[in-house]
Amino acid sequence: MKAQDMMVRQVFKVKEDDTVRVVIEKFLTHRISGLPVVNDRNEVVAYISDGDIMRYIGKHDDYLFGTYLYTAIIKGDNEEFHERVCNLLPMNVMKIAQKKVIAVDIDEDIEQIAAILGKKRIKKLPVLKRGVLAGIISRGDVIRHAFQSLL
Repeated sequence: MKAQDMMVRQVFKVKEDDTVRVVIEKFLTHRISGLPVVNDRNEVVAYISDGDIMRYIGKHDDYLFGTYLYTAIIKGDNEEFHERVCNLLPMNVMKIAQKKVIAVDIDEDIEQIAAILGKKRIKKLPVLKRGVLAGIISRGDVIRHAFQSLL
């Protein structure tokens, strides 16, 4: 079984010049937690997930740096939670999206896809056909297709 046999072809995505507001709206509307970010040629340039949003709006720790003669405390948060949430919405998606994207080719075998999803601890893999976004595969898609005929 290949990626093309199990991928979801209707992929929700955002453009690289969209704001985080567009991402959040798609998360809420489609009940999803991650989106590929594409350029004008529909090539995947990043991936944004609910984890990226959580890292931004969550409390940031203070850091203590010091030497024998000098000690400095770098304050983690200068903004309150509500301010971080409001400031995030108009921000460009590329500011917080993960630019290193793991993707698979449309002809990739299910075994390799399962290995990548398991080892890398990611939930979804963009599927590419000649470098262009063609679909997406989730952990659930692999489980359903692998065990459907056995149960």
